[in-house]
Amino acid sequence: KVGWYNAVLQPAFHLPYPDDTLAFVVLSTPSMFDKALKPFVKKERLKMIRDPVDQCVSHHLSRVKEKFPDQRVDVMFDYEMLPSRKPKFLAQTAAHVAGAAYYYQRKDVKLDPWGKKKIFGVCIHPKYGGWFAIRALLLFPDIQVPFLEQPAPVDCVSTEEKRIELLEQFNFHWQDGCYRDIIEVKERYSEEQKAYFATPPAERFRLLGLSQ
Repeated sequence: KVGWYNAVLQPAFHLPYPDDTLAFVVLSTPSMFDKALKPFVKKERLKMIRDPVDQCVSHHLSRVKEKFPDQRVDVMFDYEMLPSRKPKFLAQTAAHVAGAAYYYQRKDVKLDPWGKKKIFGVCIHPKYGGWFAIRALLLFPDIQVPFLEQPAPVDCVSTEEKRIELLEQFNFHWQDGCYRDIIEVKERYSEEQKAYFATPPAERFRLLGLSQ
């Protein structure tokens, strides 16, 4: 429910919907690369592709919207900004309140070792660890769900030592991706997918066999 999200954020970040409005957080799993992105690129090869992943996600969510012709469906993407340069929604907070992934933050560590350093939080999924992404929010403004019960996210990094290790790896060594394997995972990105996301965006077209 939108109210779960708004309840944990300052008013400046609130979503402009009634508290009981139904919302879905959309995640992409490791298999998205082979099952969705590559077929999308192959099909769209002759058209203008700006950002393959963003356009692929947008394409699939527009197909979801088509399944609800009688409903208003609002979509917010993780990369969208408001005119104030604030993100349209805080993806990691949304994932946490929906029970999709646990958002580990500095406040989850009792004995904070970082002093005045800025420490960013990170979501970990109980099945995929850090090998996933939060892509969008689907909102159904005409559907109110007052009786929906809030599921708690799975606290899969439960010890103080592991949480410190996770936040250290994510903040200071994120390039090596070690934080993604903080827990035992069921599935991770393929080598091809790792190479794609490790490549600067402007050079990714070449990897997909596209001219820019």
